[in-house]
Amino acid sequence: MTTEPTKLGVWCAGEAWCPVTSTATLIGKKWHCVIVHRLLENGPLGFSALQTEVDGISSKVLSDVLEDLENKGFVNREIVNEKPVRVEYSLTDLGRSLEPVVMAMRDWGLEHLEEVSDPADSIA
Repeated sequence: MTTEPTKLGVWCAGEAWCPVTSTATLIGKKWHCVIVHRLLENGPLGFSALQTEVDGISSKVLSDVLEDLENKGFVNREIVNEKPVRVEYSLTDLGRSLEPVVMAMRDWGLEHLEEVSDPADSIA
């Protein structure tokens, strides 16, 4: 038995811009794609391991972003019954469906970006 892919409800003023605008709004937040990328690359991760993988993110911001991704259906939060109890995050089917988009962003960055020694020379 196959299931219908999950669709997210959006309101759009016009069809010509709706898919790009809505998708950019969903995944265009600073840490969203980074977290999806790390979960794609590493599989399920606990909170601390995910924070280590996402360099520069505070615990509060990571917690908020994970909650947002979970509420939107991109991430599963599972309580693992171990001693001590821990939480593990993984991608849902909807989250995994972002793989071509996130990997295209990674590939573009590898092709067109380089590290600079002076932050003033950085585009970000």
